[in-house]
Amino acid sequence: MVVISPDTAAAWDRALLARRTTVLLALVLLTVAACSLTTGAAGTSPWTVLADLLAGREVTVADRVVLFEIRLPRLAMGALVGASLAVSGAVMQGLFRNPLADPGLVGVSAGAGLGAISAIVLGGFLPAGLAAALGYYAVPVAAFLGGWASTLVLYGIATRRGRTSVATMLLGGIALGALAGALSGILVYMADDAQLRDLTFWGLGSLAGATWTKLAAAAPLMCLALLYAPTLARGLNGLALGEAAAFHIGIPVQRLKTVAILTVAGATGAAVAVSGGIGFIGIVVPHLLRLATGPDHRYLLVNAALLGAALLILADVIARIVIAPAELPIGIVTAVLGGPVFLWILLRQRGVLDL
Repeated sequence: MVVISPDTAAAWDRALLARRTTVLLALVLLTVAACSLTTGAAGTSPWTVLADLLAGREVTVADRVVLFEIRLPRLAMGALVGASLAVSGAVMQGLFRNPLADPGLVGVSAGAGLGAISAIVLGGFLPAGLAAALGYYAVPVAAFLGGWASTLVLYGIATRRGRTSVATMLLGGIALGALAGALSGILVYMADDAQLRDLTFWGLGSLAGATWTKLAAAAPLMCLALLYAPTLARGLNGLALGEAAAFHIGIPVQRLKTVAILTVAGATGAAVAVSGGIGFIGIVVPHLLRLATGPDHRYLLVNAALLGAALLILADVIARIVIAPAELPIGIVTAVLGGPVFLWILLRQRGVLDL
């Protein structure tokens, strides 16, 4: 007779729950994606277009443009950005062993914000040839470069003799964020009214400018990070025991830190560059899943990608219908939805977190 210990039975139960959650989240993602394709100021319906295609009828130019040039790239952008932010948050929480960690701790958000603000305010000083070449993509490119530059600076500060200190990175990230905020404040003070309006809308986040070209520029980096992140699951699970214990069970701790930081920087930098400032996805989604299905990163990272994508697409749908035909910045919607949830998490966990 085989006797199964209570701990093993509980682990099996959590794994089964996590797999069922994966199936459920996939269905939720498909549902909100269908809602996204049917929502908008135009009355275009994907079902009507699909029926026309199957029947061999000509699809109108207006329906083709709305569905294939506006809504589909916006849907794809929302899914990738939401998944990237949520998976980055899950990786950072596992790396820092802190449920309140988010992607901004590696300096990406602060650097990307400074880069975007610099492009908006100082873009007129660029050489004419470079400005013409960059065109509309000057802000996303500057945001991405700023995010990566700040991450590399922070990594250099936190690494000494080949070892990266997580505590130093946390404190350095706070200092770097404050410095970037001060420099951004100086640039905002210099901005004119038109530039201030652009700064406000970029800071609040939006998917309204999604195009296939823009998606093609950012998607490879986000997809690469999302595909690579699950390979970090074993290392992050071992790191939960502490760095010394993880090292003794064969996990290359320093390599894990380096790869995790670069993965988060790539995913978050690309996401912030194309969507602007969108908060709470990276911190709320992983923590909710940990409460629901446990901390096993083999399932947590996949489920975070699905839930993050679904939540951001849902937020985008809400942003389009609340004040239709105008749109709310999506960062406002994620803050309204995520703020109360985050407060609930804090109240529920304040005994554990010693708050």
